[in-house]
Amino acid sequence: MAEKFLEKNADYFYFVFRVLVGLLFIQHGMQKLFGSFGGVGPNGGSVPIISLFGLAGIIEFFGGLFLILGLFTRLAALFGIFDMIGAYYIAHWPQGLIPLLNQGELAILYFASFLVILALGARKWGLDSSLFKKKR
Repeated sequence: MAEKFLEKNADYFYFVFRVLVGLLFIQHGMQKLFGSFGGVGPNGGSVPIISLFGLAGIIEFFGGLFLILGLFTRLAALFGIFDMIGAYYIAHWPQGLIPLLNQGELAILYFASFLVILALGARKWGLDSSLFKKKR
């Protein structure tokens, strides 16, 4: 019975998953680009737009927005994957190999989430399907 329920409502669950990932990811971009949520660094504030952190902020903000809207979903997920590989390599890998100890769990969870989104796209509720007339 639970299996039928899950199968019947898979599109709803996936939509919530995609939007939540997008909402969480966009916050990281807002923090870097606009200094939201306490900003970056000890004094808060934003990062220079022409920098690696600025590029990461652009990917996170617009990638999150695109994931929420289901627009260019697979491309946004691909950029998110590269962003998380870069974040892990630059910020976490030098601190050690174990994600729990190097504080890289979030980057790995985003990486895994973006792999799922890359594989599935926007699915039913996204602008990709209506704008580009794709069928699932």
